[in-house]
Parts: sequence; C-alpha cells; structure tokens
Amino acid sequence: MRIWLRRLKTYLSYRPQRRYLLAEAYLMLGFARVLKAVPFARALRILGAERTETSHARNREDELTLALIGKSLITMSRYTWWDSQCLVLAMAGMQMLARRGIESTMYLGTARDKKTGKMVAHAWLRSGEAYVTGAYELERYVVVGVFGKTLQNSKKRRSANHGTRYRGGSSPASAGASAAAGPNRRSR
Repeated sequence: MRIWLRRLKTYLSYRPQRRYLLAEAYLMLGFARVLKAVPFARALRILGAERTETSHARNREDELTLALIGKSLITMSRYTWWDSQCLVLAMAGMQMLARRGIESTMYLGTARDKKTGKMVAHAWLRSGEAYVTGAYELERYVVVGVFGKTLQNSKKRRSANHGTRYRGGSSPASAGASAAAGPNRRSR
C-alpha cells in the first residue's frame, strides 16, 4: 500500500503535461493490448498500410516528442497489470504519434534464440530516423512485416496540447537515450 501511495505522490509531483502523457501512455497500452487480441485482419485498419514505410528523414521538430512518448510508454509498461511487451508498446506508440500528426512505421521481426534455438519475435517503432520503442538488438531480427502510418496534412493536425511544447525535467538527449534503450523483453 505504501508503494502505491509513494508512486501516486511522485505522479502528482509531475507537471500537468507529463502527467497527461503518462496517463495517455497507460490508456494506449490498454487499447493496444485489446487490439492485440483482435483478429489480425481487423487490426490492420488501425495499424496502417501494410508493406509501407514512412520517410527516414530527420525532423528536429519532433525529436523531443518522440523521446518523451518512448520514455512514457516504457515507464507505464512497468505498471500495467496486463502483458505490455514490444508489440503492445509499438502499437500504443503508433497511436500516440498518430494523435499528434506524426508518421511512424512499425516493424515485426523474427530470429532464433541463441540459447534455446526457438523462434522469437520482436516489434519496434520508428519515426523518421528515430526508434521510439524496441530499439535493442535490431540487427538480430529479420523483418517479416512493415506497417506504415502515413498521415495527410500532418502539420495541420498538431495542436498545442499534443505538440512538442513540453517543459518537463529531462532534456531531449537524456529522454532519447532512455527511450532508445528500452526494456529487454520480447513478444511470445
């Protein structure tokens, strides 16, 4: 009980923008977990265009937003009572970026586990040249699926509430470093 009170106190000590982002990440992780249970053919409508990649061009305007979304997803995935591994993180991140009018590409990959020899799967999310979630050991995996979420008039869809105007406690560099590291988890 004391742990939850301490976590609540910490959460309430954050600025409103950060609290909003963490709450949104938690809700989107729940949405993505439900989406994972839906038949894949129905989930395709939400995931974006199959076999489509978005631009690899760097967009400095979105760097802070990408880092903060990745960090928020990783942070909140530790507190979900459902399974929030790489696929759920990538789907939730894709939805959060789409709400802000930022294009993204989700990759699905497979590899053999070095210890057991079994097939393992992994999902990661990229926007521009930045990896938002799942950016660990990518060279290990063979890409078997690509889903691009391209948005028309993405600049028009941005709003002050969802833009890059965050004045939280971390710099873009420190937020990006922790977001790129990601948890060492895989989909099963």
